Amino acid sequence: MDGNKIIARSLAQQGVQYAFGIVGIPVIDLAMAFQLEGIKYIGFRNEQAACYAAQAIGYITRKPAVCLTVSGPGLLHVIGGMSNAQSNCWPVIVIGGSSDQAQERLGAFQECFQVESSRLHCKMSARPPNLSSIPRFVADAVKLSTYGRPGAVYLDFPGDLLNATVSEEDTDWIPSIPEPPSTMASPCQVAKAVKLILAAEKPLFIIGKGAAYAKAEDPIRNIVNQTNIPFLPTPMGKGVVSDLHRCCVGPARSLALQKADVVVLFGARLNWMLHFGRLPRFNPDVKVIQIDISPEEFHSSLPTAVALHGDLRTVSKQLEEELVKTGHVFKDSSLWWMSLKEKVCQNREVNQRSAEDTEEPLNYYAVFHCIQETLPKNCMIISEGANTMDIGRTVFMNELPRHRLDAGTFGTMGVGFGYAIAAALWCRDNSPRKRVVCIEGDSAFGFSAMEVETMSRYKLPVIIIVVNNNGIYAGLDHGLFHDLADGSDPAITLPPTSLTPGCRYEKMAEMYGGKGYVCKSIKELHSAVENALKETSKPTIINVFISPVAQRKAQDFDWLTRAKM
Repeated sequence: MDGNKIIARSLAQQGVQYAFGIVGIPVIDLAMAFQLEGIKYIGFRNEQAACYAAQAIGYITRKPAVCLTVSGPGLLHVIGGMSNAQSNCWPVIVIGGSSDQAQERLGAFQECFQVESSRLHCKMSARPPNLSSIPRFVADAVKLSTYGRPGAVYLDFPGDLLNATVSEEDTDWIPSIPEPPSTMASPCQVAKAVKLILAAEKPLFIIGKGAAYAKAEDPIRNIVNQTNIPFLPTPMGKGVVSDLHRCCVGPARSLALQKADVVVLFGARLNWMLHFGRLPRFNPDVKVIQIDISPEEFHSSLPTAVALHGDLRTVSKQLEEELVKTGHVFKDSSLWWMSLKEKVCQNREVNQRSAEDTEEPLNYYAVFHCIQETLPKNCMIISEGANTMDIGRTVFMNELPRHRLDAGTFGTMGVGFGYAIAAALWCRDNSPRKRVVCIEGDSAFGFSAMEVETMSRYKLPVIIIVVNNNGIYAGLDHGLFHDLADGSDPAITLPPTSLTPGCRYEKMAEMYGGKGYVCKSIKELHSAVENALKETSKPTIINVFISPVAQRKAQDFDWLTRAKM
């Protein structure tokens, strides 16, 4: 057996089902070996997008997928994806081909210090010393990517190792690594947490994507239903408990964070997304109960009042059992609940007024409301782009976990199409009637636009909606853009945030025989989404033109559109 076959068989024996990447010297035969072992290989147009797809599979399934890359520049392109996986705590195995060992330090083709380059961005970076040890290294990669805090691992394979051969009997095959153990928190700490929750006047649950990854939705839903305590989902924590649940206070996010006296973190971290748990966004006297698989996360930004170390699903079950015993129900008539409900109603009314404003050019809320109303229930929503993503999460309701993927903890732009391809593959294999909708800002669309050809090649009917405001954050209208672009030097006169006004992104659908739609009105958008839902084998691009100055809230001034002359 050669190295390619040993790697492929080792991965298959460990339960790996998907591989994403771009082939070239020296990994062409390795990709073919994947397919011979029953691992589905999806060839991308950009290595970074391939890595995003592989880690999205890891998030959705809790099983790592492979990102396959060529040596040198190929591996370096993937490092951004590895960092994203590390930051999001998603499992992924990156496999890189590298130059022959005999040619190292001689200026070999695409020679690069790949193991060293990857080490800062993953949990393990290693090169097997010989063929017989490959299964052990693969098993370690699967284990380290999923045990403890999940993340990325890197395995390096020189060309001469891939092409060398060894007898099957001399290969050290490793049994399938079991799923990570379900560790419990200390019962004393659980009792302490319950006591603190019961004593709180203004309790708040914050549900993060760690809860979605841990598949902890059942115990957390039971806790919310039992206690009637308000909860706030992070963007990818949406759906662990339905956004439509009576206890969801997402529209009152700022008030909930500022006033809560006891906060329980279910798989969320006090990083930038939660303002580090500090003033002015949080109560200075807030007490934090934190559930985390990684003990290093406790006391990271402010002292943790109760640290519950263990598997989130298991610990949530412990909390559920103890809280059910108390019979405690937080009353709707409390001042805390009444203030939250008032703020929820106020903010919903503001958003609804914006959604009802369908005057052209359109605004974000009108566009998103139309999409939300037209799509079937429980689509998988992929979203990226500054305003597109931020405003979209307040409009698109998720009732199921792991049904929203976005820029995440690392704030990465360009993830959309990789995530969408992974989600569409998972849907085809597990829930064929479920649709994947990728809602992109026009800037975000440009990062990975060629992956629409990848979607077409593998017959993935992703619905791509480009929310086109002619720029990054905000763009320029045709007149102002051309006034500035026609000056002496556009590199000086055009604002850095501007993109080409009215760019016809939907035309890219024609390159693979698909359909594209351009929309300027709600009627056109509704029709385009309905038509896209009828497509079953190709991606569709819907290009929606909105006002270049559309924002989260109405602006009384136009400084965002004025060039600084």
